Amino acid sequence: MAHRTARSGYADLAERLNRCPQGAPPQELLFRILELLFSPREAELVAQLPIRPFNVARAARIWGLGEVEAETVLDELANRAVLLDLPSGNGRTFVLPPPMAGFFEFSMMRLRSDIDQRLLAELFYEYLNVEEAFVKALFTTGETRLGRVFVSEPALPPDGTLFVLDADRASHVVETATAIGVSLCYCRHKMSHLGRACSAPLDLCMTFNNTAASLIRHGHARAVEPVECLELLAAAREHGLVQFGENVQERVNFICNCCGCCCEALIVARRFANLHPVHTTPYLPEVDVEACTGCGACVAACPVEAMTLVSANDPARPKRKRSRLEPERCLGCGVCVPVCPEHGLRLVERGTRVLTPVDTAHRVVAMAVERGTLQHLLFDAQEHAGHRLMAALLGAVLKLPPVKRLLAAGQVGSRYLDALIARAEARGES
Repeated sequence: MAHRTARSGYADLAERLNRCPQGAPPQELLFRILELLFSPREAELVAQLPIRPFNVARAARIWGLGEVEAETVLDELANRAVLLDLPSGNGRTFVLPPPMAGFFEFSMMRLRSDIDQRLLAELFYEYLNVEEAFVKALFTTGETRLGRVFVSEPALPPDGTLFVLDADRASHVVETATAIGVSLCYCRHKMSHLGRACSAPLDLCMTFNNTAASLIRHGHARAVEPVECLELLAAAREHGLVQFGENVQERVNFICNCCGCCCEALIVARRFANLHPVHTTPYLPEVDVEACTGCGACVAACPVEAMTLVSANDPARPKRKRSRLEPERCLGCGVCVPVCPEHGLRLVERGTRVLTPVDTAHRVVAMAVERGTLQHLLFDAQEHAGHRLMAALLGAVLKLPPVKRLLAAGQVGSRYLDALIARAEARGES
């Protein structure tokens, strides 16, 4: 009975995680991961936490604890980067980040002796790299993506022929951040425990703003100044790494410097290229067919196999090759441009520009609308029966076919529900 009770706490925690747009399919592997990261009591307590940021007093009320005891629990979870503690006008607020980008990565962003990181790495690899349910749900559901690629700025043409927004530049994220933290790369650290890591630098995982401030405060990241962070970005580009970050225009929370062999975002981009799992830059490399010698340098540099070698169709030299781009696979990162010894590549406009959410709140709401979890954001007080009822009602209504949705809206008589349904219809959702 005790084992069944303990496991039910982890099942409740998994259900809580899946009320967010970025959830985690409840498989046996997930429960084993959660058992490493949370004690049974912690799992039971965290399962009750709201989705939106909360303070100590609210956590104490939900848990039925005194505020001193509740704050002790919250501090312990924040010390392990399970929770983030954020500054607010009335002290601190806390938030449970999603598994990714969130506490999965945070658990491997420094060397630790309080958990078995080798075992955790093995479980993460099975759950994220071998099984497909988690990464497909995270990266390919809906239209609004978790992450996007930043252009390699040295690859931009010096003549200013491309229109480049500040939001497309990783350097702008660094220069406007209120705090910057640098940690171990979760992906390469994970792979190192499996004997699969490449030689790319490890100390390159970047967090910004309130997320960085919390991780720095609890020792999961080291604080750096913008000058050092820009130098690290340059070092990452020298190693042919892709800068992949949060899919927002303002107050980006993370930028990863990704290799094609270890980093999950690029592995998913390569595996599910037809589903467009990450938002690309607005640019594409263009091959100068006259300059191209078919050396294959750009093919080797591309982390998602968007460059290939094909016949140059040269009757005088039938074995001659040249590079060819597959635009649908291309990230537009530009890492291939500087490696061409003949300067035969340049970035050009892709022709379409994907709309990037303004900030994290905008992205989360957009993802919630697309993934059918908006009701959990709107009615977040799961400790109240009224909120649970309204969340269930709204969730059921938003899943109805269009005609039945309109009938339900008339019966509920909610202007807000009318607006939600109108938005869904405008997006062409069924």
